[in-house]
This record gives sequence, C-alpha cells and structure tokens, in this order.
Amino acid sequence: MSDQIMSIGMVKELTGLSERQIRYYEEKQLVFPARTKGGSRRYSFEDVKKIQEIHRKLKEGYNTYELKIKSRRQSNVI
Repeated sequence: MSDQIMSIGMVKELTGLSERQIRYYEEKQLVFPARTKGGSRRYSFEDVKKIQEIHRKLKEGYNTYELKIKSRRQSNVI
C-alpha cells in the first residue's frame, strides 16, 4: 500500500482548508505532494500533518518565507 494515498479533496475534508489554500502551500514550496501519472496530487499522512502545522504557524503570525527557511534548516540537520 502506498504512503501517498489521499487526494486533495480528502486533505480538504481532514484539515478544513480550501483546495486553494493547500495548493498555495505547494506553490510556496512548503509541502511537496506526490503526483500520479495523470498529474493528480497524492498526499501522505505526514503531508497532512505538515499542512496543519503550516496553517497553525501562519495563524500565529509567521509568513511563508520564514516557514520555508525554517523547513530548509531542519532538513539540513543530520
């Protein structure tokens, strides 16, 4: 069973966010969903957690640039 199992519609239902908001996070390179051969997005449970965290941080006053930099720093940690 693939880890990339949820469509954007399912993520929308789980998070309460609009499809546009979810796509915006991808545009800003904050989340990287897998794609099917047909180009449809597929999200893992880890992606959903990250989307929820992004949304929470934005509500706290962070901007997308800060979140992107923070994410890059964390990914460089071994």
